[in-house]
Amino acid sequence: MDGWLSEVQERPALYVFCSSMAFRLIHRLLQTLPRPKTVDADARKSWKWKNLSVSLVHSLLTGVWAIFCVHQYPMMVHEIRLSFTPLSYLLVIVSTGYFIQDAGDIIFSGYARESWEFLLHHVVVIWTFVYAVITSHYVAGAVVALFVEVNSVFLHSRLLLKLAGVTKDSHFYSINKVLNVATYVSFRLGAQFYLTWYIIYNYSSLDHALLFLISLMLMNIMILIYFYRLLRADFFTKYTHQNGVHKFAKD
Repeated sequence: MDGWLSEVQERPALYVFCSSMAFRLIHRLLQTLPRPKTVDADARKSWKWKNLSVSLVHSLLTGVWAIFCVHQYPMMVHEIRLSFTPLSYLLVIVSTGYFIQDAGDIIFSGYARESWEFLLHHVVVIWTFVYAVITSHYVAGAVVALFVEVNSVFLHSRLLLKLAGVTKDSHFYSINKVLNVATYVSFRLGAQFYLTWYIIYNYSSLDHALLFLISLMLMNIMILIYFYRLLRADFFTKYTHQNGVHKFAKD
């Protein structure tokens, strides 16, 4: 495994590119699966369904993968700058490729304007993950950050259910929304706030601590806004309107 790791570390761009192409292939393959008629009848919903389906595959894969990596080598939680395993490095490679592919899909599909929040998120993730891939530093931090993908499974499922026309009072939607909030707090907010605390606590001994702290604070603001929107949409109001503009991250 270590010999393979050395080969990947010598050509990280190649393997990130291969990961992007693999997720693009998954995108193509998912188009062959049946979709709800309400989705097929609308071009925007059809694209959104395909995009979210690929995102769900990524979340199912990397969320479990990240937990396994930390279970296999718990030291990564306590030393996020230098500690990592070959499997965790591969995880960051694969996930970097996904985020690049997803950003490209949003831009080239013509939905960049309404999805600017997601593009901003992707830019922050891509630069931090690329840094980890190139330098082999903060790989463990990237793995901990990927704990948020456990929540993303339910977050993406929620949006797919809405696209499919599943009502909010349905049994399946109700179960998903509870799991969504529970994992949002434990995995998304928990992982982000832990990394923020770690950077602040070890600020003087970390390379490029200021850049990573700014990135984390930006992400923290974004996920808190998303959390407010989520609670408002699923637990406090039945309908919201955003000045007549469609939003990719719409409640």
